[in-house]
Amino acid sequence: MELFLFRSHFRAGTNGMLFHKQHFICFSIELPLRCNQENDTCIPDGVYELERCYSLEFGHHLRVLKVPERCGILFRAGTNQLEDLKGAIIPVMQLAGIGKGYGSTEALHKLLLRMEAASTVGQSFFLTVSSVLGGR
Repeated sequence: MELFLFRSHFRAGTNGMLFHKQHFICFSIELPLRCNQENDTCIPDGVYELERCYSLEFGHHLRVLKVPERCGILFRAGTNQLEDLKGAIIPVMQLAGIGKGYGSTEALHKLLLRMEAASTVGQSFFLTVSSVLGGR
């Protein structure tokens, strides 16, 4: 299964739109693009494998694997607070500005349900991230 994240970068943050098979799933928010600095930037464009995970801190979420020079990048529910993002990709149902949105828990649930419905045993999940030029 492959997901596609199309993003626009701004000084205050990064906004994106997540799709599966040309079907819109949700929006996303991330930190601004800042030379791949750990906990201070969004991840670089590329293709990444996703792993479904669970933790007491974040509940059900996704781990983005093999991000160059980074580790522990999560696709998880979160808030609008920049300190909460810490390099994570936060799905949201509605954008409320640059790097801000609402309905994160609902958006993550929608994404995980879509993945469950589209998956088969042993199937890998991939995320293709690409940025739209001119957002800055």
